[in-house]
Amino acid sequence: MATRLIKISVVYLAAGVLLGYYMSIVGSDDLADVHVHVSLLGWTVLMLAGILYHLFPALAQTGLAKAHFWLHNIGLPVMMISSFLLVVTNTTSYTTGVTIGSTLTVLGILLFVINILANLHTRR
Repeated sequence: MATRLIKISVVYLAAGVLLGYYMSIVGSDDLADVHVHVSLLGWTVLMLAGILYHLFPALAQTGLAKAHFWLHNIGLPVMMISSFLLVVTNTTSYTTGVTIGSTLTVLGILLFVINILANLHTRR
């Protein structure tokens, strides 16, 4: 799971950088929220989770870790694509997608937090 999270995170890194590059070329920051969330929740959080799961493999074996993985990796693309379409089309028809994706992502991150707090122990 650690390796998969790290590999997924670099895809988000590329997406965030390319989106930032696009915004600088067109001279518009309309997609800044999407750029920031792709970079923070995709690149940064998933990379850190992957590193922690690599350093502490027992954390990755829990049901909490598996639920975190799936909720985060289903919710984030739904949220980001819906947010992108919400801005680009300037309609509210994609608000439901943003809400569903955000909720799944937040639940996944909360399960990650619970997993760390409950199962990360010092090595003896």
